Amino acid sequence: MTARVALLSHSTTPRGGHVHTLGLGEALHRAGLPVHLLALGDPAKGLYRPVDLPYTVVKGPARDGTTLGQRVFASIDLMAAAIAARIDEFDVLHAQDCIAASAALRARDLTGSPVRVLRTAHHVDDFTTQALIDCQRRAIVEPDRVLVVSEQWRGILRADHGVETTVVPNAVDTARFAAAVPAPRPSAGPLLLAVGGIEPRKGSVVAFRALAQLGRSADAAGLPRPVLVIVGGHSFQDFAPYRDAALAELPSLGLTAGVDVVEVGTVTDAELGGWYAAADVLCYPSVVEGFGLVTIEAMSQGLPVVASDIEVFGEYLTDGVNALLPAAGDPDALAAALRRVLGDTALREGLRAEGEATVKAYTWEAAAAAHAGIYEELAETAPGR
Repeated sequence: MTARVALLSHSTTPRGGHVHTLGLGEALHRAGLPVHLLALGDPAKGLYRPVDLPYTVVKGPARDGTTLGQRVFASIDLMAAAIAARIDEFDVLHAQDCIAASAALRARDLTGSPVRVLRTAHHVDDFTTQALIDCQRRAIVEPDRVLVVSEQWRGILRADHGVETTVVPNAVDTARFAAAVPAPRPSAGPLLLAVGGIEPRKGSVVAFRALAQLGRSADAAGLPRPVLVIVGGHSFQDFAPYRDAALAELPSLGLTAGVDVVEVGTVTDAELGGWYAAADVLCYPSVVEGFGLVTIEAMSQGLPVVASDIEVFGEYLTDGVNALLPAAGDPDALAAALRRVLGDTALREGLRAEGEATVKAYTWEAAAAAHAGIYEELAETAPGR
């Protein structure tokens, strides 16, 4: 008997965890496995892109006038009720985040179902409220099995939570960007692309300070200034204070919002493909990532990558081979790396070629096969099976 699986996502926006869920779900569905996606969002809008996957969108909580804690616990309540109503349809509940995992565990407790709960921990959020910290910990230690997408996070969960995990890496579907919509270049200068919004863990302030250095160099040489285009930014958490402070720093750096730093907002896959094609380099100086899905997306589209030297990137990126990895949090190092890529044609071409070779090892078909085996193993442990 093949395990029947519910993929659970707390969101329908194109963030890394949800993009991962859709890619995995479609690959499982294409392989003929019984899988269904349950996601919180707006049922009238559905998912952010068409999918080859059975799914249900459950109405999410109101956002305006609520705190992060209120949204988290309201989301758990809503998703738990939706799961409980259909729990007999599934053998495995596969949650992709702490909200979905908490909801799955609650639904199982409420119904007394023998269903197994699987959690993929992409990363651990830096909550400061004790109730959220406790909620996140339960969503890591209480599932029947936990997956991670990198060796670094396997070590972190073992050290911090005493949980043994299995690594199943992220993947990329290059067909997502086949119908790319051409993106307008904001200026004649180099186009640096950032994906994920203005957030602390994305190293946005570091990118701004590096951009300022490149701008001054361009001015001194009489060349067009580079532009940083930022795609995405919709998040369950509220990063408005960080974003406002980061943008407020631009004038002191000699940068202008909307001219040197251009926010595009949430885009479709076709539009994202257009930005990957239009850009000269991916500027991705993250300080925390679970895997870094954006890097392999960019490499799959032939875009040279400048990221950072955080441990997780070192699992599949090699400095000077398929990416440049300047020191995390160091704007001088980031500026120097960006300057190297923009000024060295041979380096750019080498990074492109090695990047495209790297992504061939990260397919959703391989990820789906690994998950299918785990689902069967887990379902076999259910009481009465």
